[in-house]
Amino acid sequence: MKTALKNSSIQSFNLVPYLFLLPALLLLLITVFIPAIQAFSLSFTQYEYDITKPPQWVGLKNFQRLFQDSVFWLTLRNTVLYLIGVVPFLVILPLLLAILVNNKLKGISWFRLAFYVPVVISMVVAGIAWKALYSSNGLFNQILGQFGLSEGIPWLTSPELAIWSVMLVTIWKGLGYYMVIYLAGLQAIPEELYEAAAIDGSDGWRKHWDITIPLMRPYLLLVAVISSIASTKVFEEVYIMTKGGPLNRSKTIVYYVYERAFEDLDINYACTIGLILFLIILILSLINLKISKNPTL
Repeated sequence: MKTALKNSSIQSFNLVPYLFLLPALLLLLITVFIPAIQAFSLSFTQYEYDITKPPQWVGLKNFQRLFQDSVFWLTLRNTVLYLIGVVPFLVILPLLLAILVNNKLKGISWFRLAFYVPVVISMVVAGIAWKALYSSNGLFNQILGQFGLSEGIPWLTSPELAIWSVMLVTIWKGLGYYMVIYLAGLQAIPEELYEAAAIDGSDGWRKHWDITIPLMRPYLLLVAVISSIASTKVFEEVYIMTKGGPLNRSKTIVYYVYERAFEDLDINYACTIGLILFLIILILSLINLKISKNPTL
């Protein structure tokens, strides 16, 4: 009897789905898993002046150097500041936009399209355009000049303002993307709930506080985690608009990894910084996984 069950289970095993998955798994193995393992091992080694020679094992020397690196701690601070400055806006503003465009009005699809356009624009193009707007003779300073501020504001050249100016571009670019996520959630809420709330006196914006926000809680948590991960990995905006300056005040961890690896050719140290970044993103990803399994948390 056991032999028959074993044979039937073997016969029922279908190899075809795994054969379809094989090309994708091989691609992931070559482009993701193997490079990740190599980067992890390089964190414990050190190249000499000639990077064509095999690296030498140095143990935790790169990590000791990391903890003594003031620039790394500054980039970590900037990354955390980026999270604090970007995520709340990307959680709240897209929800307000989604509520706005969820109304059944004539021509509302054009408003949805207008809010989503920044998502499909390349970050390179967006960064160049915003850099021109931020320039000393750009549109923003020209408008301020009409109000008597002839000197304008050093949006990208001030150590205090540079990172906030870059954050604004990230927020502008992500509004439409997260709006679509919220819009999908809003359209899943039965209209009868709002009608019942109106009978009880909950109308206007009050109905969103009583019904929309509680029912949209899983989406709010999801957007918070996704936007946090995206803000941690920000690179293009910084590279195009400020190059991490001035005085490293807009430099993020990802940009610092790029700088050490491809400008200074300090591959091992860049892998060490990347490992810390991986741990940060891993924590955020685990939170996202937890939320996905239990969205009522």
